[in-house]
Amino acid sequence: MEIRKVGVLGCGLMGSGIAQVAAMAGFDVVVLEAEQRFLDKGFLGIEKSLAKFAEKGKLKDPVDTVRGRLKGTIKHADLADCDIVIEAIIENLAEKKKMFATLDEVVKRDAIFATNTSSISVTEVMTATKRPERFIGLHFFNPVPVMALVEVVRTIATDEDVFSAAYEFGKKLGKTPVRTSDKTGFIVNRLLVPYLLDAIRGYEEGIGSIADIDLAMMKGCGYPMGPFTLLDFVGLDTTYYITHVMFDEFKERRFAAPPLLKRMVMAGWYGKKSGKGFYDWSNPDKPVPQDAALQAKG
Repeated sequence: MEIRKVGVLGCGLMGSGIAQVAAMAGFDVVVLEAEQRFLDKGFLGIEKSLAKFAEKGKLKDPVDTVRGRLKGTIKHADLADCDIVIEAIIENLAEKKKMFATLDEVVKRDAIFATNTSSISVTEVMTATKRPERFIGLHFFNPVPVMALVEVVRTIATDEDVFSAAYEFGKKLGKTPVRTSDKTGFIVNRLLVPYLLDAIRGYEEGIGSIADIDLAMMKGCGYPMGPFTLLDFVGLDTTYYITHVMFDEFKERRFAAPPLLKRMVMAGWYGKKSGKGFYDWSNPDKPVPQDAALQAKG
């Protein structure tokens, strides 16, 4: 099947990023939000991002052309003729299922439905629809316009042609798609989350400071950033939520949240987005490690 028109559910950080890359790749895009103010905020971010891409000469088309492919809406009916609909709303199973159940009655029957979930079972979200064979996971990474990877996730019910079409769609977006199945964490989080949690446990046990552990992994393993910087970028609340899903699935200690992570989330220290996590992000150009505070509270 040929994908021409893309629907995106949600215009937050992930949804706006997905919409942007689809428009940059030449697709017409309709973005659905609950309220106009969320669309306005998301589209403002897209416009700023497009301007930066244009400055660096990374846009094939003029900014106005790309922007012209994007439409925001608060009406479900405006997604009726989309060829693929990608959900990027809150990481909450009930909300995702509610959204897909509503759209299942609106969007044409041969359209592909995709969820961008990073941790929830794609199969479980799929059960809200009457098109299990046309349901997949498309897990993008933040920030979507910059990160090259997309995990293409098939369930046991996904049709082979749909899976192939989604894989090719990922390539048309300019991404590097990888095939995976609906196993909790998929590929990246299955390997990444235990590493991040072990970094926190090691810190709790005194193997090194925040800065030294980050530096060791960067210089010793060639990683672009250390585990604590990455945790602050991902969001400690997001990581904490993922640990619940993964531990519930596997019942293994390596997927369980360390006590320090739990305390930081309870205190509202979510990382860069809240201004404070393992680093103080008051000055984003010079984040300050929070060893003194965390060792006192840990």
